[in-house]
Amino acid sequence: MSQFVFKMPDLGEGTVEAEIVAWHTQPGDVVSEDQVIVEVMTDKAAVEVPAPVSGRVLSITGAPGDKVAVGTPLIVFETGTATAPASAAASAPVPPAVSAAVKAPAPAASEGEHSGAALEAGRAGRVMTSPANRRRAREAGIDLSSVAGSGPGGRILRGDLNSAGAGAGAAPSQAPNAMPAAAATSEIKVIGVRRLIAERMSAAKRDIPHFAYVEEVDVTELEALRAQFNAKLAKGEPGLTYLPLVILALVRVLESFPQCNVLHDAARGVLVRHRAVHVGIATQTPDGLKVPVLRNAQALDLWEIAAQARRVSERARTNKATRDELIGSTITITSLGKLGGIASTPVINAPEVAIVGLNKAVDRPVVHHGSIAVRRIMNLSSSFDHRFVDGYDAAAMIQALKELLEHPAMIFIPKAKSP
Repeated sequence: MSQFVFKMPDLGEGTVEAEIVAWHTQPGDVVSEDQVIVEVMTDKAAVEVPAPVSGRVLSITGAPGDKVAVGTPLIVFETGTATAPASAAASAPVPPAVSAAVKAPAPAASEGEHSGAALEAGRAGRVMTSPANRRRAREAGIDLSSVAGSGPGGRILRGDLNSAGAGAGAAPSQAPNAMPAAAATSEIKVIGVRRLIAERMSAAKRDIPHFAYVEEVDVTELEALRAQFNAKLAKGEPGLTYLPLVILALVRVLESFPQCNVLHDAARGVLVRHRAVHVGIATQTPDGLKVPVLRNAQALDLWEIAAQARRVSERARTNKATRDELIGSTITITSLGKLGGIASTPVINAPEVAIVGLNKAVDRPVVHHGSIAVRRIMNLSSSFDHRFVDGYDAAAMIQALKELLEHPAMIFIPKAKSP
């Protein structure tokens, strides 16, 4: 038997450290080569790191929320061979859903480098339970450090969680005149995707002077066109939503407002103007807000945009989006769907300079051609980086978008070329 020390791998793109999001193994577990052992978060994406060898886990380093530098010992395995398998000396395999390359770990350390005391210190203070039980405890608001484990070595079993949950749910008896007990509280560590979102949102609001602009749009004709398209779909085909139509209209508008399809490179002090339109689609997922990217929207027709928007959004929601699918947008569209409300003030997805938000479409009585009529109305809520997009240009761009959405046939008519 020998020991193999697996160090935090180099995840590429200049990454110097990664945050531990969740361990999928614990000391004492037997794992197979390529089995996912830990999920980490870089500044770019979540990465599932596979085991480089097969063996028994002796110790792990770091808890969820801890940041670990590249090259730091992460996990110690007891392997059945005197040397690490050849696969451990090569690049650790990366699952299809992960785009960051996981490079080879450092050579295995000898047994003399890990005394029994060091291994016990690695175990000390750690809660012993399975990843599934950790998830159950998190969802139930149970603090695992307060649960007495009945398994080997104090390991917390599912029955222990059930008992703790029942105890937490039972209301304590009180004397008739006693003051009501204080409400139970729980602490949720801000880690992983939620931490990354918090940092980016804080930086965007701190560094970017947002100029907000909200406009009312009559989408009655757009709704009629959408209904016509959907009526011709084969049974089982997904229906067309407003989003692909808005994206197609936005592509057309950006031809006249290229200053809004721009990235601000703060490090170099330049604005990078793009000819291609890479649309970020703000998507709510179980892990928090993600922005998968629909690339080269200017080269796609309506149905291609609809299909690609569905594809990248679904991959984000199911945590299958690769790093490349979550970066590189040049302008973002956000929508709260049926919860869209009257208006919102979307936060710019830096380093972009503009974001457009769709609010809920509702039937309302309005003055239409001099008479009161019921029309379908939807507000567009937008934000612009006021350092680089003047208020007039921002308003003009939204007005141009409004015109296309209110007369949707114009979306499909090519722009007239100058003589």
